[in-house]
Amino acid sequence: MISYLSASYVYPITSAPLKDGVVGVTEDGKITAIYTAEEAAAHKIQDITYYDGILVPGFINAHCHLELSHMRSKIHGKKGLVDFVQQVMKTRSADDYTIAVEMLRADVEMLEDGIVAVGDISNQAISTTIKRSSPIYYHTFLEVMGFNPETAELSMQRALEFEEKFNELPLSIVPHAPYSVSSPLFDALKKNAIAKATLLTIHNQEGADENAFFESKTGKFLELYEFLGLNIDFYQPSGKTSLQSYLPWLPTGNRVQLVHNTFTTIADVEFAENVHPDLYWCVCPAANLYIEGRLPDVEMLKNSGVKITIGTDSLASNDRLSIFAEMKILQENFDLSVTDLLTWATINGAEFLGIEDRFGSLEVGKQPGINLLSYEEEQGKLSLGRINRRLF
Repeated sequence: MISYLSASYVYPITSAPLKDGVVGVTEDGKITAIYTAEEAAAHKIQDITYYDGILVPGFINAHCHLELSHMRSKIHGKKGLVDFVQQVMKTRSADDYTIAVEMLRADVEMLEDGIVAVGDISNQAISTTIKRSSPIYYHTFLEVMGFNPETAELSMQRALEFEEKFNELPLSIVPHAPYSVSSPLFDALKKNAIAKATLLTIHNQEGADENAFFESKTGKFLELYEFLGLNIDFYQPSGKTSLQSYLPWLPTGNRVQLVHNTFTTIADVEFAENVHPDLYWCVCPAANLYIEGRLPDVEMLKNSGVKITIGTDSLASNDRLSIFAEMKILQENFDLSVTDLLTWATINGAEFLGIEDRFGSLEVGKQPGINLLSYEEEQGKLSLGRINRRLF
């Protein structure tokens, strides 16, 4: 059975918005038709369900930490990245049952929020059961750490052992962050990524101290290594920003997502786009405000023409895993169109995850999910309203 849905505006994403457009959809969510109002009338489409709002594809959460869902409201914010990392390490321990229950709760909340696919960071294999049973598509980024060059082989071996536990679930082995991965470990990760043609993602320039560490071996990261009991006498700063130091170590033939970019400059962006041909830039505004009390220069990223995606980060750094809420923060702080926000929240994330054949846009043959958003219109300009409702 095919249902026909219409709304004030239909946003296919890959083509212009349709005022009073009509979407044909099967019971299992497959798109059968996209009509303008005139085309629907010409085809004599009957029994159209009309909504006051905007019909859009399901959202892609390009960066999440499902494993940290049990840490909701446990960490005090706005103390900076180094303090946040230390608090996570001190408080993330919990029994498996608690972790599993809170991950399931977060998974259900994301589904209800209209999220259809997630790029999820994992450090262990505890999320596999939920990912196998969830209606949400998950691509797991199994995160590797090891700043001591002598532990590179052991770190990589451990990651490969964990990889086996995910048993055919979409997965990539990736570096955690430039300040937690040694050059030999970067080299091992690069070889693995090239051999398996996998996606890569890395936390990038989330705090000012990250750049200070790479430029001059100063800043609060020295406190972090002391907290970890790690002697870093071997480390010599590059004299360059974090991004400009590590990006040449990543394979240029693999799609890469840089996450957070809170302290990324136009010089960094220009360098990165010249070095790597397939980059995506993920912003997680709620988490950035929670940890550092500031947002990345989103308008600079937009004006640079880079591909932007949106993530929620974790419930350790956010009070909800809602892409709609992230878009609202961006709309309130930057001069962005609804089309910009929806593109970043849908098709760009789908393209990064390599699932654009199913998700990311309202196109015939896809099963992208359908969300209904409220909107406000003033002087011919649309903005997102307060309501986000999942229809399919």
